[in-house]
Amino acid sequence: MSVSAHDIARVLIEALPHMQRYDEEVVVVKYGGHAMGAEASARSFAHDIVLMEQTAINPVVVHGGGPQIGDMLKRLGIESHFAGGLRVTDEKTIEVVEMVLAGSINKQLVGFINAAGGKAIGLTGKDGNMVVARKANRTVVDPASKIEEEVDLGCSPTCRACSTNPRI
Repeated sequence: MSVSAHDIARVLIEALPHMQRYDEEVVVVKYGGHAMGAEASARSFAHDIVLMEQTAINPVVVHGGGPQIGDMLKRLGIESHFAGGLRVTDEKTIEVVEMVLAGSINKQLVGFINAAGGKAIGLTGKDGNMVVARKANRTVVDPASKIEEEVDLGCSPTCRACSTNPRI
């Protein structure tokens, strides 16, 4: 597909007010696990992030990986449990979550951005205790009985994977 010079100029004219508004601003981009599919799509996303950098916007990419975590859990024979649409995270699951997010997706995305000419680094919430969290419980409603129940989303302080860093 060929793009004419006229089309390029039109797009730049339309983009200029946005580029000026976000000049030197930090913009957080959520790259969801469902958006991560084919490698070509990931590389296209990486090029878009580099374009943002080149227009003096400072993108921070926060990525997901739910489907990829689910696939890995299935391959390892670990059953996933959900409550109210949220994954219940036990000790085995948290190890897989960290492996997939930090060890696979993060590194791949950083590689794609750098290959596209960007200057990306990959960090996790554990790095420097950047993310401080606490154990969560949620109230869910059983659709059949309409009864509310508090659900423990897992990974208690006795969890080996979590107890080494109780801030996560």
